[in-house]
Amino acid sequence: MDKLNKRVVLVTGATGGLGTAMCKKLFNEGFHVVGNYRDKNKADAWQKSLLSDGYKIELFEADVTQFESVKRMIERIENEIGPIDTLVNNAGITRDGRLAKMSVDDWHDVINSNLNSVFNCTRNVINGMIDRKFGRIINISSVNGQRGQFGQTNYSAAKAGMHGFTKSLAMEVAKYGITVNTISPGYIGTDMVMAVPEKVRDQIVAQIPMGRLGGTDEVAFLVSFLASENSSYITGANYSINGGQHVY
Repeated sequence: MDKLNKRVVLVTGATGGLGTAMCKKLFNEGFHVVGNYRDKNKADAWQKSLLSDGYKIELFEADVTQFESVKRMIERIENEIGPIDTLVNNAGITRDGRLAKMSVDDWHDVINSNLNSVFNCTRNVINGMIDRKFGRIINISSVNGQRGQFGQTNYSAAKAGMHGFTKSLAMEVAKYGITVNTISPGYIGTDMVMAVPEKVRDQIVAQIPMGRLGGTDEVAFLVSFLASENSSYITGANYSINGGQHVY
């Protein structure tokens, strides 16, 4: 067990499929894991379910699209638990549709949830990381931020923007012992993807050279690696995990 395993990790969007796998993996690695949520009923059920499996993960409410809401959450976590030394920006939504028919609300909601949230959360932890001369920022993007996707101009723009954020911030904070990296998953077998009609799912899988969906545990393993001491010389990188669906 390395020295990082006592550090506090905050995972936004913790109660989703990817968030759940990340929380479990980081907990198993010995980190002190806290999660962010918006839906209290879902969060309570999620927390109870994980606790029954031995995972004690504190949850904190915040609307990640609102800077002041995030600020209050970060202050609570740091006062009650301790400094946040690893931040996983995982929260996000989709509001798909062709740009010619996309509403202004669908554009702004996706940009706010997927991209502005990264600023809101990172801005509220970065100065503490600079003071302590240590930090890990891990941004969860998407293969569709790399290659684009029909009907996802809002989502693809936000996810591509995340990596531009990653590259620039990585340059700014490298001298303080802080790493900033992006993970770009392809189609992962979350509840949301598995709820897609089987015929549509089969069409998706047919486009993946490995011939299967990715596992949430595979993404979580990569998150845990980037949170570890072993990744201390990696920064400004974008890790693709898409089964060969998009290579470059």
